[in-house]
Amino acid sequence: MAFTVEIEQEADGRWLAEVVELPGVLAYGDSQEAAVPRVQALARRVLAERLEHGEAGPELLRISSGAASAPGRASALGGCWRRY
Repeated sequence: MAFTVEIEQEADGRWLAEVVELPGVLAYGDSQEAAVPRVQALARRVLAERLEHGEAGPELLRISSGAASAPGRASALGGCWRRY
């Protein structure tokens, strides 16, 4: 399963990163570089909790992390987080 992280800057200057496929999974940071790892860690915790309670399928077990360099949006393709 692929996960998409949308990143946007708030009016107060903070950055908000949100996992589109997991409603409510979002994190703030002083920069994009700070917000993205926070939301990735939170997503992993949420998915682990779902697996523990039998709420998620085995397709969620192939999640790993990586990065690319363009700002604005991050995506997890083929189980790897990638920012673009």
